[in-house]
Amino acid sequence: MLTDHAKLVTFFSQCEEVIGRKKLQKMIYILKKCGYPFEERYQFHFYGPYSEELTLRVEELCNLGFLQETREKKSGYHQYRYELTGDGEEFLEHYNLEIPPMTELIEQMNGYSSRFLELVSTMMYFDTFPKDEMLEKVKTVKSSLNYTDEEIQEASDFIDKIKQ
Repeated sequence: MLTDHAKLVTFFSQCEEVIGRKKLQKMIYILKKCGYPFEERYQFHFYGPYSEELTLRVEELCNLGFLQETREKKSGYHQYRYELTGDGEEFLEHYNLEIPPMTELIEQMNGYSSRFLELVSTMMYFDTFPKDEMLEKVKTVKSSLNYTDEEIQEASDFIDKIKQ
């Protein structure tokens, strides 16, 4: 019944924490695009691919006590930190999900900024277009972020590496 919730709890069981709602959205989207069995539907939004379903599931997991959401004040804004709780670990014991290990990819993504993951996920969102058209779309929809050619190349290299 709560299989999609259990998949998210599995994600959190394979990482220490995720800092930032935007970062969480991008990490799950990137994992989904890499073939991991996340079912949340995404639409293109101001910060790139966004899933309202993911937002609601995370909220439900927090309400159930399976995730701990900590609100932290940063210079001028609030940021959210997510960690798995003991109840979340116990919940996961009731499911026998066959999800390939994500730990290595999660650790890699956690090492990047949400800005970089926004670029990566946006590029992956438009990956059905030829590369030159995809890059043009990314530069158009993300023009306010002024991504450099080096950042775009780094994102492209990262995508190539994780899709292998």
